[in-house]
Amino acid sequence: MTETLPVGWVSTSLGDICARKVAQEPPTEQPVPYIDISSIDRSTKRIGATKLVTVKDAPTRARQWVCMGDVLVSMTRPNLNAVAQVGSDLDGAVASTGFDVLRPLEVDCGWVFYRVRTNEFVADVCEDLQGVVYPAIRPHDVRRHRLPLPPIGEQHRIVEAIESYLTRLDDAVATLERVQRNLKRYRASVLKAAVEGRLVPTDAELARAEGRDYEPASVLLERILAERRRRWEEAELAKMKAKGQTPRGDGWKAKYWEPVEVDSVSMPPLPEGWCWSNLGELFEVKVGSTPSRSKPEYWNGGIPWVSSGEVSFCRIAATRETISEVGLNNSSTHLNPAGSVLLGMIGEGKTRGQAAILNIAACNNQNSAAIWVGESGLPPEYVYYYLMGQYEEIRTRGSGNNQPALNKSRVQAIPIPLPPIEELRRIVAEVSRQVSVIDSLEIEARRGVARCARLRQSILKWAFEGRLVDQDPTDEPASALLERIQAERGKVGSRGKRARWQRAREEPAA
Repeated sequence: MTETLPVGWVSTSLGDICARKVAQEPPTEQPVPYIDISSIDRSTKRIGATKLVTVKDAPTRARQWVCMGDVLVSMTRPNLNAVAQVGSDLDGAVASTGFDVLRPLEVDCGWVFYRVRTNEFVADVCEDLQGVVYPAIRPHDVRRHRLPLPPIGEQHRIVEAIESYLTRLDDAVATLERVQRNLKRYRASVLKAAVEGRLVPTDAELARAEGRDYEPASVLLERILAERRRRWEEAELAKMKAKGQTPRGDGWKAKYWEPVEVDSVSMPPLPEGWCWSNLGELFEVKVGSTPSRSKPEYWNGGIPWVSSGEVSFCRIAATRETISEVGLNNSSTHLNPAGSVLLGMIGEGKTRGQAAILNIAACNNQNSAAIWVGESGLPPEYVYYYLMGQYEEIRTRGSGNNQPALNKSRVQAIPIPLPPIEELRRIVAEVSRQVSVIDSLEIEARRGVARCARLRQSILKWAFEGRLVDQDPTDEPASALLERIQAERGKVGSRGKRARWQRAREEPAA
């Protein structure tokens, strides 16, 4: 190491201050805890659930016998920093050969443990990654890592200070995570209250208090359905006129697809003045497509095109890709008007069931349904917030074994409560206000968690630079400690603790 070290410190490597190897042999018939790489919680750097194994059922990689204080470093995907320190509850456990087990010699185990948690350690060992599918390093790559070594007394003081600071940081992170969970629950309660008529005064309540009439949602629904039919008839007449055809009688009107009504009897009761409908009854639902990728002329035009990955509870004002007029005319996609709500239909991850509002006219691919809310005169935010609140339930509507998915008919059948129009607008305004506050608080909570992560690394950096605690001039210099370790390394039997522990378990109590 080239940086200047504090007085009494020396530069060394992990290999120089740790035992060369721990006991390497399979378990016996006596059950012992087995620590696998998956047992490590990468966020807390602690060992989680383990299972008991014997020689009969232990994996072949269960061969490394560990003791309290040993530091485990996963050699698979070291960038994930799956490291942990063995506690007293796992003294004498067996660990996977996927770990390099660091057993410090006359060095504070915490000094080694906190060193392998630093960004400097991760960056250093990742320089030696091998493999593509399962990138990994070797024990040599871990042990060649160089680190500063202070006097043993100073090590103890620094480790104690680190633990004090990190404990407080952990408490702060726990509080922020609790805030995030509470905000998530509060958002859900706001969305639920909104569609149950509990967020703002209902039109029925206000009308009675003011001694006036109001328009119930059933009248609004009739008006929406009449307007939908009128637009369809206009479009059909325009098509016939373009072909030079003149309609004879009204027989052509029978081609109109009548939306399927909701079976309101089977639905939960609604506030006075509300009624049940569904997305297919209220709005046109379109499913897009992807123009042929083999036709360059279909792409990079002036028409925004939304992929399913962009539908993630947001407003869409720009898209990653665009298509041309030729691409639009030679595919089954549609140019959705601004104000349409997109709903993800495919994806086992979080994609299926997520929604977005189009701030612009745009096409979409076949993995999303476009709900043309704007044409109804209703605020698209009402449908968007309703779908947000129904996210988990909507995901269950998917069918298929390998990759559950929604389709057009399933989207059309999604029921939605419809309040009177003025009440609906008040609901949207209040939900928007409260969601905006929740969003701001969530952003601050995430920033707080990120700041804690950065501060955690800063504390470790200060510790290994000798800036965390005061020095004691009476401490024995680390050079003497290192010389003693080097002299004794050859005498340390890596199997000693394991053998003593095994005998203790096998011998009957006095």
